[in-house]
Amino acid sequence: MSALRGKVCVVTGAGSGIGRALAHALVARGARAVAISDVVEPNLERVAGELRGRGAEIHAARLDVADRAAVAAYARDVAAHFGVVHQLYNNAGVAGGSRTTLDADYEDYERVLAINLWGVVHGTLEFLPHLVASGDGHLINVSSLNGYLAQPQLGSYCTAKFAVRGFTETVRSEMLRDRKPVRVTVVHPGGVRTDIATNALRHGTEREGREPTAAEQARAKLYNEKLLKLPADDAARIVLDGVEKNRPRVRVGSDAKAVDLLVRLLPAQAPRLAALLDRRLVR
Repeated sequence: MSALRGKVCVVTGAGSGIGRALAHALVARGARAVAISDVVEPNLERVAGELRGRGAEIHAARLDVADRAAVAAYARDVAAHFGVVHQLYNNAGVAGGSRTTLDADYEDYERVLAINLWGVVHGTLEFLPHLVASGDGHLINVSSLNGYLAQPQLGSYCTAKFAVRGFTETVRSEMLRDRKPVRVTVVHPGGVRTDIATNALRHGTEREGREPTAAEQARAKLYNEKLLKLPADDAARIVLDGVEKNRPRVRVGSDAKAVDLLVRLLPAQAPRLAALLDRRLVR
């Protein structure tokens, strides 16, 4: 029997990609109910319809995880609606821009950190008391392959994902020290087949009111065709397998595992190798 059976689970960023796949996989593994949220309402409504069509008990609400007050209200609403919350999947996120640190502006960092880091902090702080109260809680925060390997032109994204890793491991150490009934897992996906690269390109150019350059289009195409390969359903399966086995860290994809090994074995050389790889990919 699945360890997820009978649980009430919350998934942010559930309107597409890994979040949508997680919501479907949780239903398939017998979760009692799933609360889903996303900032894009049409996507959210579509996924809610899909899940209800499978007979699942669903709570769906538009949510901007960067909005602290909104996340606090959402946590109260979900807990009141179901009476208990067992698991939180802090999955919502966006890609960073493709600018170097010399070319980036504050807005590049503010947007990515607000969603990818503060979104995780908001969700954790607001839901953690409910996870403790459940007596059988589990917190799952999504970092990235870039939570242990930095790459050129991903300054804001790497900053957020490194921080998510450190934050999550801090929470885990506290739960262990204080013997709280909450397990904690940090997830490091590699290249998963989602719209993250396309959405990042569109947001950056729309914000600046211009057409994407040939180099930007080529970079997005490279990610979509060569690097983002693992199907989201497979990523969700790997994540939930790790959750059921109570793994503190889950690496999703062979690329995530390879990069983790590289950083462990060659910590001083890893930045040079990342720079060399980026040059070759750009060419």
